[in-house]
Amino acid sequence: MQTSRKLRRVALFSAIAMVVASAASAQEVKVWTLTFANDSANKAWADIVKEFEAANPGVTIKVEGRGTDEHKSALRVASGSDQGPDIYFMWGGLGLGGEFVKAGLSLPLDKYYSQYKWDDELLSPALSFSKQYEGGRHGVPYTFHGEALYYNKALFEKAGITTAPATYDELVADAEKLKAAGIPAITFGGTVNWHVMRLMDMILETKCGVDKHDRLMSMQVNWAEEACATASFEEFHKWTSNYTLKPFMGIDQAQSFNLFLGNRAAMMLEGDWLVGQLKGENRTADFGLFPFPTGTDRLYGFAEYNYISTKSKVPDIAAKFLNYLESTDVQQKHLGDFGSISVNKNVKYTSTEPLDQKWIEIFGKFPATFVNGDQAFPLDVTTEYFRVINEVASDNLDPKAAAAELQKFIGNRS
Repeated sequence: MQTSRKLRRVALFSAIAMVVASAASAQEVKVWTLTFANDSANKAWADIVKEFEAANPGVTIKVEGRGTDEHKSALRVASGSDQGPDIYFMWGGLGLGGEFVKAGLSLPLDKYYSQYKWDDELLSPALSFSKQYEGGRHGVPYTFHGEALYYNKALFEKAGITTAPATYDELVADAEKLKAAGIPAITFGGTVNWHVMRLMDMILETKCGVDKHDRLMSMQVNWAEEACATASFEEFHKWTSNYTLKPFMGIDQAQSFNLFLGNRAAMMLEGDWLVGQLKGENRTADFGLFPFPTGTDRLYGFAEYNYISTKSKVPDIAAKFLNYLESTDVQQKHLGDFGSISVNKNVKYTSTEPLDQKWIEIFGKFPATFVNGDQAFPLDVTTEYFRVINEVASDNLDPKAAAAELQKFIGNRS
């Protein structure tokens, strides 16, 4: 009888131990990211998650995708609550990733940079954004993108344009040729703010040059006192008034892309990820590509990051997953799914797609980069930058007054 009781107790304790052990080994890593317009990126994520889970029994990677604005809103709610993801996507830079670093949502990753030797494995320009903050390294880059002008070959030919412009004056002359042929030179979606901003960023680089542009974006000089800043807003307004497919302030970037595919405008200012979208539409042969001719030696681009949340109970597993995502084998297998260029230094490029080859040429040509305005500015200044740009584009603000309007906000922050 006593032996029977002992056996039952042993069996009970064994069952409890098995449950506890199972609970301890079953670890869920919640990832919040974007639902990407490029479907190959979404499929790549699913493949990477499946393979990581197979190699790490007991670990589940739960990916939640949202649109850009919904994603930002969800993270802002998470910053002020006890709940949230273990890993979250956000761009690098003070104005985007920096918002959530400042809010305390991002865990410093110095020990993981040391453990996984990410500084040795990943591209230096992409890594630079992790070093912008006091108190440690934040986030890990998983893509690095350039942005340039895609053009419709048939529409260029119709307007009598035989070669891609090499200077800004040539670009404006081509825009005039397109206008004379009844073809809008470029398309944007104004409702998302950041899309039209790209044009303003490019014009600032062109009109102000490297040093002055950087000093404007770092707010080290007065926008109202820099003649090139006012000249840039005036030039921007010339484009939105004369060369941009209208109406554009009531549509978003996705609608703008569909209009571009529909041959409604000759150019689109987009990143290397657009190659994947064009492949998905079987339309790569219809388009060419050239860098925006700013006259400087810098490529317009940015890094996308994944951050580990301070709310995560499994930061070590989260870091292990990010290391797997960045690894040479994974990046090689999925080359082209996230963009034409991998963030991993060791990846070999084998694509014969002409647009991919063009991007590789562009990345090799420029020794330096400058980032999008919404990554250069802090969040509050970014919001005002958007507002001023939109007001100029909508003809509600005289472009001659725009630089002073932005400076007024900057001056009142402190």
